[in-house]
Amino acid sequence: QMCEKFTVCPNSMEMLLHNDLNLPKVTEEDGDFLTFLSFQDKCLRKISSGLYTFQTYLKYVQETFISENQNVESLSYSTEYLARTIRQMVINPEEVIIPDADTQAFLHTKLKSTTAWTEKITIHLILRDFTSFMEKTVRAVRYLKNTRSFSV
Repeated sequence: QMCEKFTVCPNSMEMLLHNDLNLPKVTEEDGDFLTFLSFQDKCLRKISSGLYTFQTYLKYVQETFISENQNVESLSYSTEYLARTIRQMVINPEEVIIPDADTQAFLHTKLKSTTAWTEKITIHLILRDFTSFMEKTVRAVRYLKNTRSFSV
């Protein structure tokens, strides 16, 4: 939809130049493939922390991508619920990093101070990276569901 509505295409060089967002990522060393038992808790902490961090980015998308406000609001609510659920599965839930109000406000201000074109690119990058993060999250949760006794 972004490409059609705003002519923002995934292979645009302009997009690559503006990708200075510090979006959460789950990497192999975080244990997203969970080849060893010890990675499971670390992976769950990383996923929960990432989901909490994405909340600020999704709030920005919701405020900016007005035509999709309801969809993004639903996505944001579901993301928060998933972050809380996964946090409860962590051995020490206090170790999950949840951005404080000051950090969220700073990031929100930084995102808001962009031009209209950069705003569109930023939305695209956030949604693209969120999709990638969720794909890895689903993979990790499926693996855990098959190897641990819990239900999600």
